Amino acid sequence: MLKPARNPSQRAARGRTPSGGANPVDIHVGRRVRVRRTLLGLSQTDLANALGLTFQQVQKYEKGANRMGASRLFDLSRILGVSITWFFEEMAEGVAEASPAAMRSATVDPEISQVADAESRRETLQLVRALEMLSPEQRSIIETMIHNLATEE
Repeated sequence: MLKPARNPSQRAARGRTPSGGANPVDIHVGRRVRVRRTLLGLSQTDLANALGLTFQQVQKYEKGANRMGASRLFDLSRILGVSITWFFEEMAEGVAEASPAAMRSATVDPEISQVADAESRRETLQLVRALEMLSPEQRSIIETMIHNLATEE
């Protein structure tokens, strides 16, 4: 039996956006997984092995292409040494408004920027890892220097 063509104004099922793309909340959680994994110096294969998955599955989680269930999020929090709430911290308002429940009740589709967060760029992650190796005094000096450069007119 053929399914009727989907009306473009109809909400996408299973937490996807109306266009069929990954939900911004899943993308945010995936980026947080990638950030923490990278900060710990784990490869996707290392994390996959700890979870009993393939590295391709970890890739899909990190891109937000596949959604994570509660048990998977629980396992990730234990392996990565963070609380479950950590995955949802620093979520932009527009992203939070794109949750499946919020999208179902919205009268207008939320506009979500697909620009990658600075925290998910490789250079940022490498910089943070290097900063973690410094003493608190050295980090304070570098923080002051960066602040001064950024606010210099």
